[in-house]
Amino acid sequence: MLMKPEDGVTTIGKGVTIKGDVSGGEDLTLDGTVEGTINLPDNSLTIGPNGRVNAEVRAQNVIVFGRIEGTLRVSERVDLRRSAIVKGDIYAGRLAIEENAEIHSKVELKGAESEERSPESNSSPKEKTLFTLESKT
Repeated sequence: MLMKPEDGVTTIGKGVTIKGDVSGGEDLTLDGTVEGTINLPDNSLTIGPNGRVNAEVRAQNVIVFGRIEGTLRVSERVDLRRSAIVKGDIYAGRLAIEENAEIHSKVELKGAESEERSPESNSSPKEKTLFTLESKT
């Protein structure tokens, strides 16, 4: 599968290994190796088919074609493609899993409660757990 990143997306190639913290303000496509943390709270992370991640990940959206070991804290959606292998806890708003994707994780999906807030309230909606799954492998 040929992956070509869009304009405005940073790419870490398959020959690159990073040990430490990765953070940024734009989308990231990773086809190399990262050990440490990845912090993209307002952006998307794509782990390509050659990507290997051993990290705590915080992002808005995550798409996984490769391997990840660590905790995923994703504010919106995690998308596991058929070649994905995930070992670690997933906390997200939504989760999509293609057939043959491997997942060895505890999964907790959260959604905003539907209770009304007063217009003068500056608080964000409370989250509630929608779904919890724990893999025993």
